[in-house]
Amino acid sequence: NDIGDINQQLEHRIARLEGVLRLQKTITESGRKIFATNGKKADFNTTLQTCKEAGGSIAAPRNPGENEAIQYFVKTFNTYAYLGIKQSFIPGRFQFLDGTELSYTNWYLNEPSGKGEE
Repeated sequence: NDIGDINQQLEHRIARLEGVLRLQKTITESGRKIFATNGKKADFNTTLQTCKEAGGSIAAPRNPGENEAIQYFVKTFNTYAYLGIKQSFIPGRFQFLDGTELSYTNWYLNEPSGKGEE
């Protein structure tokens, strides 16, 4: 039927576009989430806005797989990555941007120190 044909065409087109983005190393997946970058350096607020305009949100790892997806971009582009995490009202404690408590962390020893080595 027409709807099935249109759906198949869309799935094919999406798969082709995802393939191109993978070749350019600008997307990766973890679970049911897609992580993407434009490869440009920007400040935190610009990054937050760019993610929102793209229909997503700034990455905030919730498990080892998502952490690895973010690290993929850090290694590929030899740069840092902003995370959707902020310090809570309690110094030394962190939370997601929406205020919920972190359920996963993978800090280096004696981190976070606020010196960009977390």
